[in-house]
Amino acid sequence: MAGIEDLVKELSPEHQREALDFVAYLLQKQKRKQAKPLRQTWAGALRRYRGTYTALELQKESLSWRTE
Repeated sequence: MAGIEDLVKELSPEHQREALDFVAYLLQKQKRKQAKPLRQTWAGALRRYRGTYTALELQKESLSWRTE
């Protein structure tokens, strides 16, 4: 079986650039899959507001906190 380099050498310069772009895309795609897992360190951070707000009120209040 021929190696990738040998096969690419047989392509026209235009197709070689296209192959290079595709390889770059595959590398990016691979890196995205290897991303760190989502951390949820914020979980429970609003516990102190449990008796003060309902879930809907807390949602509305949190929106205003984010825009400040």
